[in-house]
Amino acid sequence: MRALCWDGATAAVCDRPAPRADGDYAVVRVSVAGICNTDLELTRGYMDFRGVLGHEFVGVVDDGPPAWRGRRVVGEINFACGHCPTCAAGLGRHCPTRSVMGILNADGAFAEYVAVPIANLNTLPAQVRFEDAAAAQIAFGTAWHVLINRGSLQAGQTVLIQAAGSGIGSAAVQVAKLAGAAMIIATASSEKKLEQAKALGATHLINYRKENFAEKVMALTGGRGVDVVMEHIGGEVFTESLKCLARGAIIVTVGAHAGEVVQFDIIPFFRRELRLSGSKNASVLELRKVMGLVADGKLKPVIHKALPLAQAAEGHRVVDSRDFFGKVILLP
Repeated sequence: MRALCWDGATAAVCDRPAPRADGDYAVVRVSVAGICNTDLELTRGYMDFRGVLGHEFVGVVDDGPPAWRGRRVVGEINFACGHCPTCAAGLGRHCPTRSVMGILNADGAFAEYVAVPIANLNTLPAQVRFEDAAAAQIAFGTAWHVLINRGSLQAGQTVLIQAAGSGIGSAAVQVAKLAGAAMIIATASSEKKLEQAKALGATHLINYRKENFAEKVMALTGGRGVDVVMEHIGGEVFTESLKCLARGAIIVTVGAHAGEVVQFDIIPFFRRELRLSGSKNASVLELRKVMGLVADGKLKPVIHKALPLAQAAEGHRVVDSRDFFGKVILLP
């Protein structure tokens, strides 16, 4: 089969033996796979991985238990043991012996076929297009986990969403709107992206290349600040985002490609009873929730570009350029 392989130095389309259904695993014929910043970080050496890239995918079960064959599926990317106390508590994403598709000890989905534990497969509603499901899996799943689970965003609250033109940023605008946020402040690097964010539900827009976003947020909120900040940039953006918080508010961070080590002044943090939460991708239940909302038309994935697997390098270039809005997907 064709696959996009990473050998620690180079990513290239290669030929690999097709996986086989074995024991608790099924084989899925990949229909669409999504690209995100994690894929780029792997190729920059931020994580030690060798194998097939890609951890966002949807497809059709090609081989496995008869009840699953031919079923349209979307997969949970964390392969947990299923037996330890952490898994028994329903926290398989934190299993100490887990593998992560295309990231940690498990081949990914930038391929024609991928082997997936049957326990990780979720039936994809018939009315959801493969392209939309692949664009929603990580973007909407992560945005939901960040804002609803970790950030506890409530109707009537105010929220700041950084980099609203990204996959998870554009998804977060929709999630915040669905949650009933009274003020959704979106930042982006261009007027075009901001207008697109407005069309999705953003109520206030900040071009961070032209304005100091922290000062603008405080002006928009009358000096109060926001209740929730979704931050996935790191570096100076994280530090400045702390200035945007209202008393007792929370900042949820889910990325750091602009800088992993930051300055942190703890005095105003404890005096104003601020909160900081880390976040990762969605749980299985959250993934099912957002796919149901996509199926109902309440969340609508934004696809910037769809490319064949052979043009994966171009897909990576587009994501790395940040000159896009929504998701870039691959068609194996």
